[in-house]
Amino acid sequence: MRFESGYTIGMHKFSRRTIFRTAFAFPFAGLLSAQSSEPGLRAYAAKKKLLYGAAAGWPVLRDDADYAKHFAEECNLLVPENVLKMGPVHPEPERYNFEPADYMMEFCKKNDMRMRGHTLVWHSQGWPWLKTTVNATNARKYLEEHIATVAGRYRGQMHSWDVVNEAVEVADGREDGLRKTAWLEFLGPEYLDIAFHAAAAADPQAKLTYNDYGLDYDTPGNEKKRDAVLRLLRGLKDRKAPIHAFGMQAHLDWKAFQNFKAETLRRFFRDVASLGLEIYITELDVGDRDLPDDEAERDKGVAKVYEDYLTVALEEPAVKAVLTWGLTDRYTWLAGRNRRPSGAGARVLPLDREYKRKPAWHAIARAFESRKA
Repeated sequence: MRFESGYTIGMHKFSRRTIFRTAFAFPFAGLLSAQSSEPGLRAYAAKKKLLYGAAAGWPVLRDDADYAKHFAEECNLLVPENVLKMGPVHPEPERYNFEPADYMMEFCKKNDMRMRGHTLVWHSQGWPWLKTTVNATNARKYLEEHIATVAGRYRGQMHSWDVVNEAVEVADGREDGLRKTAWLEFLGPEYLDIAFHAAAAADPQAKLTYNDYGLDYDTPGNEKKRDAVLRLLRGLKDRKAPIHAFGMQAHLDWKAFQNFKAETLRRFFRDVASLGLEIYITELDVGDRDLPDDEAERDKGVAKVYEDYLTVALEEPAVKAVLTWGLTDRYTWLAGRNRRPSGAGARVLPLDREYKRKPAWHAIARAFESRKA
């Protein structure tokens, strides 16, 4: 088994003028000294005993000094965007690549931050060798070895792990609502329990989390998925699987948000909390494609969605962390996914492309402030 460095995974293109290969020749802790006079979102969250963080891209965290500085200022929780997913971290049966995640862990330690692991088991971005090497006979061995190696490397260091990601897909037609994946084919529904027990053995101090999307709106499809996710969570609890938290992705969209009803979210979060689980909002962003090109109008619409959603979500005491899926519009997956006919860039995250705080930033801060202590 080999652990390698130098293997780079990244989804983003970025200007060469922003890259400084010697960005961290100075101590990491020095990043915090460059804060603006107004505290970052991490401070607003901490006042209400919350964690605020974001997904961090690789290699931009290493190569873009401005990005790193603002990330340290705003966040006290970091989740790697891609580098701990199954394919990037385990590209060959006997080879692991931990260099990007190791760098991120060191960054967190030097900047008084926590780190989440994302994700140990997922149907997407999986091992490229899954179809050629893994079968029903050896699947459990490979799955347990992967979790033991990846989660075990960061034993005692992670705040939490997304152990299983997106295991529910009602449209696949199973009575239990589970998504039809290779893991389900090889191991049956037991693969979820196997994964959680393996993660608990590898990193017993981490909060072990089930993470999913498509649960935010008051629509028949979202309601069916909420029911299926609750069945999954109850089943894991009934079988004494070591699960501690539920991750609500919350990839929102300005147009779709017309289907949001506060009481629907409140009820779902109450049901999750009644199982004794913490709740993390893990991948929050707001698509702006259907808003006008005018930046002031777009920023106002996006900010309203952030504030309306978080104000309701944070009424639930079980919510302990909020993470946006990215920090700055300079690096967001929605730039490609929500491409506007005019070519205007996405404005979907708390900071703009020049790292200036937008109305979305202030909306998140107000939502944190509004939470009852």
